[in-house]
Amino acid sequence: MYTGGVGSGRIFVLSKEGHPLMPCHPARARELLGKGRAVVARYVPFTIRLKDRALADSEVDGVQLRIDPGSKGTGLHLTDEKEEINERGATGTVRRGLVSVELQHRGDQIRGCMQQRAGYRRRRRSANCRYRAPRSDNRTRRESWLPPSLRHRVDTVFSQAARLCRYAPVAEIHVESGGFDTHSTSTGTGTGMQGTLAGTDARAYLHARWNSACSYCGVTGVRLNIEHVRPRSRGGSSRISNLVLACVPCNRRKGTLPVEVFLAASPDRLARILQQGETPLHDAAAMNATRWPLREALSRLDRPVFGWPGGLTKRNRAAMGLEKSHTLDALSVGHLDHEHGDAIVRFPSRVLVVKATGRGSYARTTPDRFGFPRLRRARTKQHFGYVTGDLVRATVPTGKWTGTWTGRVCVRARGQHSLSTPKGRINVSHRNLRLLQRGDGYGYSTRPEPRRQYPGKPVDRRPTGS
Repeated sequence: MYTGGVGSGRIFVLSKEGHPLMPCHPARARELLGKGRAVVARYVPFTIRLKDRALADSEVDGVQLRIDPGSKGTGLHLTDEKEEINERGATGTVRRGLVSVELQHRGDQIRGCMQQRAGYRRRRRSANCRYRAPRSDNRTRRESWLPPSLRHRVDTVFSQAARLCRYAPVAEIHVESGGFDTHSTSTGTGTGMQGTLAGTDARAYLHARWNSACSYCGVTGVRLNIEHVRPRSRGGSSRISNLVLACVPCNRRKGTLPVEVFLAASPDRLARILQQGETPLHDAAAMNATRWPLREALSRLDRPVFGWPGGLTKRNRAAMGLEKSHTLDALSVGHLDHEHGDAIVRFPSRVLVVKATGRGSYARTTPDRFGFPRLRRARTKQHFGYVTGDLVRATVPTGKWTGTWTGRVCVRARGQHSLSTPKGRINVSHRNLRLLQRGDGYGYSTRPEPRRQYPGKPVDRRPTGS
């Protein structure tokens, strides 16, 4: 059985009509480009198009797209599976990773921008329309409505999956679709629930936990308020794990400061307060709200979609000795019969990191930190043929930055654009730029994939005698 370990990621290949073919090794892609048999169709992700081969003249076996959804990021992995005979003569399924993509969402940024917009509107309403009656809360929403921050997760995963289906012959889609149990056991609500507050209330529980003393300074015998460790303005919740007792002076001094900053001089008290904290439920709630809309969206790609529990992904990753990451979890999604020799034998050494950046702001004015209009934004986004986010190649003939540079451009109306390079930002005239790829609302980079503990061999997880 082949045990390839870690290797290079594959290159997307298109036929001369634009249909996806089987991905090839980078060395093969360089050979085809060098001989003039192929041209570059896209730079990121790098894709070539053959000039002398049609889809009917090619043998296409098909690949699988495996997806590990997440709240902050999502892993996508293209794999192929083949039946091979191992050294013991048994036939097993060999899974190889071809292309790995890590998609980074911007749901938190969208949520913050919408909260900021709501604050601006609330201030304008209270200042300009003080005596207007409140608007009736009678707006209806369609059944499949999701908040914009959650809809963004579904749309971006679907967009990347559709893009991979255009560049590779995807025959099946496997997605992890396990749910999270976020029932409020910490509040003791619900029939038969035995949570933290079962048989008591929040104030009595906190007085018993902190011995009726301020958790920040330790003073007793004074009036104590219920304090949020992580302020609600910074995303903190009202769960009992995020509540402590604080005296009035400490409560006022802390305000909206992070507890790590407020108690920087008292590491012992800080460690005790952070020890009671629990994992926030925002990520689990986001995953529960988007798992079925994501399955429904992926079904529109006209490929069979299979859902798998998260426990199976964890067992496969542990049995193969793989490190924890979104892309390696995506590689482990799906059924593997380890008793009959099924194994993951290869994955790419580099991961394509795709970060959702958006396409700019729709606001007509730029506000200051108080929400007042500061300046009017230009209606024109394209200057001298370039838009912010385009991938360009700059050839600087003279000056400090002489040479050839490739990166994302930030346009200016006067034509002296800003170019992002590995050595920092430089100013380049639009006359020295050449467009490589239009901006698509995503930023691209790469990172190394964590190596497996034992390359090519599954890890023996059986307990050993002492």
